[in-house]
Formats: sequence, structure tokens, C-alpha cells
Amino acid sequence: MTSIASVQPPGMATPQGHYSPGIIAGGFVFVSGQLPMDPATGQVVPGGIEAQTERALRNVELVLVAAGASLDRVLQMTIYISDGDKWGAVNATYAKVMGAHRPARAVVPVSPLHYGALIEIQAIAAAPR
Repeated sequence: MTSIASVQPPGMATPQGHYSPGIIAGGFVFVSGQLPMDPATGQVVPGGIEAQTERALRNVELVLVAAGASLDRVLQMTIYISDGDKWGAVNATYAKVMGAHRPARAVVPVSPLHYGALIEIQAIAAAPR
């Protein structure tokens, strides 16, 4: 039987909903949708879509690191954006953070997101070796 472990990054607020920030199971790390919340304040970061995209990706990274993985082990990401017209700015920031690594990806326009966030990102990564 496959073991299953929850992931709660140190310094990240415990979710208010009934879920874990991440789950390790079957050789994968499943990262719940991450909003652009500042881990220190618990508030959506100011600064527009670029700042929110980077913060959401860094929150994904916090969960991955707590699971012993990293952004370069991401296999698939799903990006939810509240305004499809902001896709160019999201993509540019995503490319800056992800570098040469290009996981499979879907972008889904939605509205509205919780707490007035402009973006939410979930991921599936290969678990640590």
C-alpha cells in the first residue's frame, strides 16, 4: 500500500479550509491551489498580476521544498486567472521564475477568486528521489 503524507510548510499559515497545502503519495507531490498570499501576513500581496504570479509560484515552491522537492520537479501546473487579458504578464513572470523548466500546463480563466486574488496555481511534481 502506498503511504500518504500531508505537507505543511514551516511559516505558512495552516489552511482555513479542510485540505492540506500538499500531499505526498505514489511518487508524486500534489500541491493544492496556492493563492498569492504573503506567508508572513496571510494577506494577498499588492503590486498587480506580476507580483501575485510570483508570490503564488513561490508558495507552490514552499510546499514543494517542505516535501523535499523543488520547482524543477514539477510535471504539471494549472493556473487559474481572473482576467484572461493579463495572460501575457502572467506568462512572462512564470517564465522568469521557472527558467528553462517547462512543465505541462493549463491556464483556466475564472472569476472571482477567493480574497480578491488575481491568480491561483496548483501543481503536481515528482516526489524526491
